[in-house]
Amino acid sequence: MTSKGFTINELGQLNNFAVEPKVYIDQTPRVGFTEYAEKLNGRLAMIGFVSLTAFEVITGHGLIGWLTSL
Repeated sequence: MTSKGFTINELGQLNNFAVEPKVYIDQTPRVGFTEYAEKLNGRLAMIGFVSLTAFEVITGHGLIGWLTSL
């Protein structure tokens, strides 16, 4: 017999820990042009832009100038 948050076996003993958690499958697609992919791409682009700006401030050269001076 199953009730809210606990079960009672055939001997009438209460068991609070026998309730199985509800299992679900996330149906959200993670490949292609999805909202998740667009957010990830935008966040990575922002990290790259800030990193490039910090690199230019620290070295005093732009990326192209730094690569051609090697």
